[in-house]
Amino acid sequence: MRAVVQTSVGAPEILFVAEQPDPAPKPGEVLVRVKAAGINPVDGAVRGGSYP
Repeated sequence: MRAVVQTSVGAPEILFVAEQPDPAPKPGEVLVRVKAAGINPVDGAVRGGSYP
């Protein structure tokens, strides 16, 4: 699967798309496909290192 990866804090340019292994659900769990996800200002603050 493709995922946006963050390995450090900083400007948006630190984010990159990488292939990741598909997760395997454990017994009693399900795997849900996500086609799109929203972001909010707190996500940017966490990425930039200004929010715990």
